[in-house]
Amino acid sequence: MIVDTPSTPTPATGRHRAARVGTALCWLTVVPTALWAAVRLVGLDRGPLVQALAFTPYVAGFSVLALALALALRRWWATAVAALAAVALVGVVAPRALAAPQPAAAGPTVRLLTANLLAGSGDAGTLVELVRRHEVDVLTVQEFTPEAQAALDQLGLDRLLPHRQLNAEIGTPGSGVYSRWPVTDLGLRRNLNGWGFTQAYGTIAVPGAPPVRVESAHPSAPYAVDQVGAWRTDLTAQPPATPDGGLQILAGDFNATLDHSPLRALLRSGYVDAADAAGKGLTGTWGPYDGDLIPPVTIDHVLVDRRIAVRSVRVLALPGSDHRPVLATLTLPTP
Repeated sequence: MIVDTPSTPTPATGRHRAARVGTALCWLTVVPTALWAAVRLVGLDRGPLVQALAFTPYVAGFSVLALALALALRRWWATAVAALAAVALVGVVAPRALAAPQPAAAGPTVRLLTANLLAGSGDAGTLVELVRRHEVDVLTVQEFTPEAQAALDQLGLDRLLPHRQLNAEIGTPGSGVYSRWPVTDLGLRRNLNGWGFTQAYGTIAVPGAPPVRVESAHPSAPYAVDQVGAWRTDLTAQPPATPDGGLQILAGDFNATLDHSPLRALLRSGYVDAADAAGKGLTGTWGPYDGDLIPPVTIDHVLVDRRIAVRSVRVLALPGSDHRPVLATLTLPTP
């Protein structure tokens, strides 16, 4: 009697199966980074992709690991795709860690601090101490409440920065601009067609420099898909730079990173991101500071006219807020 016995897998069969698994794993790693790079380069920040693109610096780091995996497995087509994705993502992210040449501005130094107070919850004592310790000349605040205004003045901010344009409101819409020097042409505008965050502004007379218009920026947040349209509208409505006119600075919570196309379009009008120029563009300003397990992202910015030189940028701490204040030391041009 002849009995059929099951054949046992040969070593070659096992190797083929392992090779298929390795190939699948390789492509599962490479394809997402390649798609991410395409979305970022083309500027397809729409719908849920808006929030995702804020984490592009992390994906840029992962793309290098994906390339290393493809090389290790010797999957050459995957390696080629991974290399293109890594070059694209690292190419747009890495320069933020490198200081850029600055214009030959020879005017006075201005130290500007911007802080989101999280509906007035940011610790007033810490903020006043930051202003005092770093000899801040101009302060912009967002989510500025009447209680925060009273606490700051009680702690001496009205003596440190006596000139101001303030709009304190209950909740998150309020904003303000404080200055060591006189402020004229005071104003306020409200985003989202009159019912969103407000943006206080004024023109500051800095001795030895041309007047500089400073605005506390706070466009809408894309916290849900149905808010993306408002976010884009608010960013598009930000005052453009005036390279042939007066100096302008926008400082605040932009709810956008340098990987979002509306913010890049605003920069192209004639602004420079101070942190990017100082090589601090990858330092997070929002994320886990209120306990949420979200990787830090850079959504607080100081945008300055290209004629202004950026000397340094520091990201500080403010207990009680989910944002970190940004301190920029700037040199203005002479009149």
